[in-house]
Amino acid sequence: MKVLVLGSGAGGGFPQWNCNCALCGGLRRGTVNGRARTQSSIAVSSDGRDWVLLNASPDIAQQIRSHPALQACSAPDGPRRHTPIRAIVLMDAQIDHVTGLLSLREGPPLQLYATPCVFEDLTTGLPLLPVLQHYCGVQWHLLPVAGQQRQASFRVEGFASLRFTAVAIPGKAPPYSPHRHDPTVGDNIALHVEDLATGQRLFYAPGLGEVGDSELAWMREADCLMVDGTFWTEDEMLAAGLGTKRAAEMGHLPQSGSAHGDEGMIAALDRTDARRKVLIHINNSNPILDEHSAQRRELARHGIEVAYDGMEIEL
Repeated sequence: MKVLVLGSGAGGGFPQWNCNCALCGGLRRGTVNGRARTQSSIAVSSDGRDWVLLNASPDIAQQIRSHPALQACSAPDGPRRHTPIRAIVLMDAQIDHVTGLLSLREGPPLQLYATPCVFEDLTTGLPLLPVLQHYCGVQWHLLPVAGQQRQASFRVEGFASLRFTAVAIPGKAPPYSPHRHDPTVGDNIALHVEDLATGQRLFYAPGLGEVGDSELAWMREADCLMVDGTFWTEDEMLAAGLGTKRAAEMGHLPQSGSAHGDEGMIAALDRTDARRKVLIHINNSNPILDEHSAQRRELARHGIEVAYDGMEIEL
């Protein structure tokens, strides 16, 4: 299984267009040792030719232009237009994970895999799917969600050697969703992807509000973890003067722990034996964006990597 990181930043990317915080301003001035990041999305493949897109960020067109593997490259006698992106799986209905669908409107009908509540949000509160029906069209595939039962796997057509499982996880529905404050199973999922040919397994959860026993069990089954790296601390946005909400209010578990003394993402990852432990969906306020920071050294001591645009992982 091949994993390609198209974007590794949180909403707004890094540096964020309207932000002059210490990190965003420092990257522009060259005083912060870091990399620019587009908004988070990855693609997975079993053969390096056909790909499944996991989330479609607003930066998807730029990301495709930056990654030849996702570009059209027909044979001389082949079709002038085509795409190796065969399907899209959505983790949630957040704007920074779904609005890239509009940039795919020139292609064939979108093979879209989403839970019922995500489909509902994208046909009502943020009606992207009715709009797309007037362009490329959308073929929606219902995602079964694993809760207490663990038989909710599904296949994506054309990817016979990959088995996918959608796992319901704690998090928040989008602010525009009618159940923003009334969580519904399927508002947020993680994805467990198993390569049946090699036995290697990926666990992808760019938005994760907490790691309980159920989430930890799935994480312990994976060889590679790509999980929520949005914030370092619970009050990061407040301390930086960038917002009024805490990490938990936005559905994210910070690396250093919650305001209530609960363990953070670092401690959770320490309880797994995955070969690769990678943080993704990094907010522009997170000090781990500075590759020379004390926080990056702390991650390195725990064997935790930070995803970057263009990162490739083979399992």
